[in-house]
Amino acid sequence: MRSPLRPVPATVERWIAAVRVLRWLDALTAWLAVWSIAALVVPSASAGPLAALAAVVLGLAALSRPLRARWRPLRGAVALAKSARLGPGDQAWYVRPGHAERVLVTARHRIRVVIVRLGDEGSEGLSVRRTRVLLLPTDSA
Repeated sequence: MRSPLRPVPATVERWIAAVRVLRWLDALTAWLAVWSIAALVVPSASAGPLAALAAVVLGLAALSRPLRARWRPLRGAVALAKSARLGPGDQAWYVRPGHAERVLVTARHRIRVVIVRLGDEGSEGLSVRRTRVLLLPTDSA
């Protein structure tokens, strides 16, 4: 018999919303970076056209899935900081935009962790980079 479902803690709910904000902040950081590079390359141009050019370049870059998946300067730093204390045997919340689920950390190798969903009997571990996912220790939640 399965145990009754527990509600997601309020701190985890806040992090679910914060993941979306962090994605937007990463996009803003990319736009500022492209705008700065364009201003360095063409110093005589005015700010308005350079900002529009940066937005167009960023829009085209967003179509590239590998670029979009790897550009996470703020979200990656936050994810590394929040999952710094996790080790094998610890339970954590695997937070994604829209929902979170409890997982068990089974291994840790520098910036990679192997996680297993709790309640999935016989499931294999999922190896993920700590910069790409947000793992919150259950004791902080």
